[in-house]
Amino acid sequence: MKSYIKEFESMDKPSGYYTELVGNLESLNTELNAFNVINKELKDGLPFSVKDNLCVKGVESRASSKILKGYIPPFDATVVSRFKEKGFGFLGKTNMDEFGFGTFGTNSEKMARNPFDPAYTAGGSSSGAAIATSIMKYHAAIAESTGGSISAPAAFCGVVGFTPTYGVISRHGLIDYSNSLDKIGFMSRSSADTRIMFDAARGRDPKDSTSLDAEIKNTKYTKLTVINQLMDGVDKDVSDRFEKLLGKLEQQGFAINRVDLPEISAAIPAYYIISMAEASTNLARYTGFKYGAKVEDFSLSYNDFFKQARTNFGTEAKRRVILGTFVRSASVRSKYYNKALKLRAMLIDRMKRVLADSMLISPTMPVKTPRLDLIEKLTPVQVYSMDVLTASPNLCGFPHISFPYDYADGMPLGVQIVADHFQDHSLMSFTDKWEESFEYKFKHNLGEL
Repeated sequence: MKSYIKEFESMDKPSGYYTELVGNLESLNTELNAFNVINKELKDGLPFSVKDNLCVKGVESRASSKILKGYIPPFDATVVSRFKEKGFGFLGKTNMDEFGFGTFGTNSEKMARNPFDPAYTAGGSSSGAAIATSIMKYHAAIAESTGGSISAPAAFCGVVGFTPTYGVISRHGLIDYSNSLDKIGFMSRSSADTRIMFDAARGRDPKDSTSLDAEIKNTKYTKLTVINQLMDGVDKDVSDRFEKLLGKLEQQGFAINRVDLPEISAAIPAYYIISMAEASTNLARYTGFKYGAKVEDFSLSYNDFFKQARTNFGTEAKRRVILGTFVRSASVRSKYYNKALKLRAMLIDRMKRVLADSMLISPTMPVKTPRLDLIEKLTPVQVYSMDVLTASPNLCGFPHISFPYDYADGMPLGVQIVADHFQDHSLMSFTDKWEESFEYKFKHNLGEL
């Protein structure tokens, strides 16, 4: 199993290695917008990047939002401190959709661009992490997912994206989008490197009451399950290549099972109701007083004061504040929010039955990597529907991994594997076997750093 982390640790670095790396990265970043901050003082250790919604001591951390411009945390997020303790070297803060609100990396001050072709999306919301992993051979990326924010960019940029079981990685130091859904995860060039990052970061953290010190299992599954309803909205080019992949996996000895699970159609509406309700609550703190862009004119009226502070929110953030506040309001809470919580509980139960003796497999995204000019024409509902394959495992807290397996029109395609809670190592073992058995050629237009 290929590990670039172990290869980096054993190789002799030439004099000026880090200086040259940072210089080349800055040059590429002007076109791709992978990083919001690059650490020019990097001198030692395997370079690791941090999504901009995770705090790094002494470094601006603003979740790619204007409203947090100038915020310098006095502490490291737990996952960051654990990486530093392992000897990794902090490289910089990666670009993202503002507060994690997006699927395509377009909801940021600087639009993220795909390294295979800058006219195409890099995916979101962990867009910068995927770009950095795609262009850097020796690199570890800390990312975060709420509804597919790791899987989507990993698929579009041709890298491995791993989202752990909810609670296994501490969220202390995360600028939250949706507390019951947010999961800190990782991107890499290989499954072996993903395992190294995961094992370095996991474990109970007294600073995070939701973190767990659970036994992580490594079951050797021989059955993969396709949920028929998830394939209904998948583009033909994507589904045709996916069926060929299933044929290869059958040749490798896996049994492919196809089941109906009509309840899965509830995943997207339940996910967006819960996530928007929690997002609006989290964004309520940015008032221009203690948190968020400071407003100095205290002669303003109450409404004008907060309005001036909140003009720093982007369009999608404003939309989620409005919708989230609505669905948790007293008059409709039972109709929308409470019902969404019940749907999540039902879906966890239904999916665990399927996952009892198999893992789920599907394309990661229902479409080929789209051009940025086409994304601009999509309605918000059309954008939300792109999460059809990633929403359910995120909603239910199941671990999942996306890895590259093919190309369509010169752009990467990803496949997603989902396992039961705490079967995180099982996913990486599956991807290990895939990488050993099938050669995926990394066709990168820009070379690699």
